[in-house]
Amino acid sequence: MAATICAEFGCETAGDSPRSLHEPVMVREVLAAVARREGGVFVDATVNGGGHASQLLPELPADNVYVGLDLDAAALERARRRLASYGGRVTLLPASFRTMGEALAEYAGRVTNVLFDLGLSSDQLADESRGFSFAAAGPLNMRFDGDDSKLTAAEVVNTFDEKRLADLLYEWGEERRSRAIARAITRRRQEAPLRTAAELAEVVGRAVGRRRGRLHPATRTFLALRAFVNDEYAALAEALPAAADLLAAGGRLLVIAYHSFEDRLVKRFFREAAARGALRILTPKPQRPTAEEVRYNPRSRSARLRTAEKL
Repeated sequence: MAATICAEFGCETAGDSPRSLHEPVMVREVLAAVARREGGVFVDATVNGGGHASQLLPELPADNVYVGLDLDAAALERARRRLASYGGRVTLLPASFRTMGEALAEYAGRVTNVLFDLGLSSDQLADESRGFSFAAAGPLNMRFDGDDSKLTAAEVVNTFDEKRLADLLYEWGEERRSRAIARAITRRRQEAPLRTAAELAEVVGRAVGRRRGRLHPATRTFLALRAFVNDEYAALAEALPAAADLLAAGGRLLVIAYHSFEDRLVKRFFREAAARGALRILTPKPQRPTAEEVRYNPRSRSARLRTAEKL
């Protein structure tokens, strides 16, 4: 199974264990947009395995501090190994970007850049214990922190009534076939609880029919469940103003989103902040990956980068 997921999502193996080969998206565009200032602090709100960090650190002034946040302990360990050569320039914190205002209070007014990459990494997809991949045979968890004592996707699909489940899929994943999918899930769980991501993907696929285009038929269902159990949209809505507050004048706020709901939330925040005179929008329309990048990294195809500057 690990080999199947690696073939699909782009990791390589060292022995029997996959090691990170996650490809950070839109690196060229991010490098062009960041502010470079002596004595600055770069905040990576979603450091994951250190993909963007490994590309950014060589390009930032040598005295810049790089602070990475992530709830995923395994991701932080990958980042720690990957960025070890930078020593004290890198600080990694086991925290959600939702709490960045409190976690990074000591850096307020010194932050030159805050980067959010809201996508799911290849490493997380390849970890079957999380249940993020359609092919995963492990538990249907979908929590970034991996804590199965909190609300998990398995609990949602096995206990929510049909209407609540349909509403969740529509509101959190913009799934137009939400009612059919919710009906199929509730019927299937009468036979036996849904335990794995692969089982759920099969049920959704049967409910909505074959794959259309490049998207798996369960894409929006998985997105909705992941966003719901991690409370992603509320967390982002809280983190954006906190990030803007941390920035020094002239600092940059960069957000890479992957689907329309997230992007609209970012767009709305940028516009409201600009209307108050707090930010200057540098990307009236979101930047998209080049055709060349999409060819070598197909998972970048839905990425949208928006950038604003603190006034």
